Amino acid sequence: MHYNIKGDKAMLMFAFVYEDQAPKPEKYNNIDIDESLFKKIGQNDMEAFDQLYRLTERTMYAFSLSLVKDHQESLDLMQETYLKILSAAHLYKPMGKPLAWMFTIAKNLHYSSVRKGSRTTNLEPETIQDDKRFSYITDMDDKIVLQTVLDKLTEEEREIVLLYAVTGLKHKEIAESIGLSLSTTLSKYHRALKKLRGHLEEREVRA
Repeated sequence: MHYNIKGDKAMLMFAFVYEDQAPKPEKYNNIDIDESLFKKIGQNDMEAFDQLYRLTERTMYAFSLSLVKDHQESLDLMQETYLKILSAAHLYKPMGKPLAWMFTIAKNLHYSSVRKGSRTTNLEPETIQDDKRFSYITDMDDKIVLQTVLDKLTEEEREIVLLYAVTGLKHKEIAESIGLSLSTTLSKYHRALKKLRGHLEEREVRA
């Protein structure tokens, strides 16, 4: 079995999505969030909320997945996050980093749930065939790559790799959104690539 991992843009060749029938575009546009949306949402403007959701749903899924490492729990965390955004949008202060604010909400909700014992962050299936977290992914190579990302990388590495691979965000945008410097983000990204190549090549040798 050969894993096609060639470097930056080819890191993850699949474009997995959180709905079975969702479209799979060849590339993703950069996210340009009008910060005035939060003020409108705070005034119960549901059209503004729908617009924010459409702009950020893929990005929030990737970020949620990096935290909980499970498809269904990612959907649950997304729902909790958007509900919190709906109730707290009036508190938003424009700073040019709307995604960072949204990510902070998701992370706070996740760790609050972990502390309460209602969510786990450490799921280690015995084999890829028995991994029920991503049964909706039919291609075995895709599933192996995704499982390796989730099980072998650190949380920050998962955030960077998934945001880059799934949403097409530039490294600079990712760095700003997760609160790291660009140099640190790039270093962690390349370290993650090296780590993934090593694990996948080792698995291929064993196969």
